[in-house]
Amino acid sequence: MDVAANLSDKGKYDYALVQRALKEKDQRAYGELMERYRESIYFMLLKMVNNRDDAEDLTIEAFGKAFKRLHQYTPQFAFSTWLFKIATNNCIDFIRKKRIQAMSLDTGYSNEDGETMEIAIADSKLDPEETMQKKERIRKMRDVVAQLKPRYRKLVELRYFEEYSYEEIAQELDLPLGTVKAQLFRAREFLFQLMKNTRESI
Repeated sequence: MDVAANLSDKGKYDYALVQRALKEKDQRAYGELMERYRESIYFMLLKMVNNRDDAEDLTIEAFGKAFKRLHQYTPQFAFSTWLFKIATNNCIDFIRKKRIQAMSLDTGYSNEDGETMEIAIADSKLDPEETMQKKERIRKMRDVVAQLKPRYRKLVELRYFEEYSYEEIAQELDLPLGTVKAQLFRAREFLFQLMKNTRESI
C-alpha cells in the first residue's frame, strides 16, 4: 500500500525527499526541501512580522525545527502544509513574546470579554545571582561559538553578539548578501550540533 497515495505529484516528490533525508541522511535532500520552500516561507513570515531580518531569522528557525522533527512528519497531508504550520506557529510565538515585552507593566490590557489582564514581567534589573548566571550562560555560549570555523564564528559574533543586520555583515566582510545568509544558516546548523552536547549546562 502506497502511504503517500493521497498526495499530489509535488507532495509525493517532497515525501521522497523526506525519506532520503531521514533514512540516508542525505544532505542534498535537506537542501532541496529548503530550496523548494524557503522563498514562500520567507514571504509569508515577512507579511506577519513586517521586518526582513526577523523574517530571515524566523525562516531559518522554521526549517531548523522542521528538520529536527522530520521523523514526526506523516504523509496524511503535504509536507508543505506541515512546514507552513510549523513556521506559522513559531512566528506567532515570536510575535506574542515581542508584544508582551513591549506592553506597559502598569496598564495591562483587556481581553474580548472586557476583563483586564495583568501581565507579570520579570524586573529587567537582575539581582546579583541572576546577573552572574546570565554572564555564565553568555560565557558558555561564547565557548560553543569559539568551536566554529573562523569564517562561521565571525558571522555568528557579528549577527548575534554585535547585532549587525545581514546587510551590515555583508558590507563588513565584503561578501554577497546571499553568501552571508547561506553561511549563517550553515553556522546555525553547526552550532545546533555543538550545543547538543552542552545544552544541559547552558
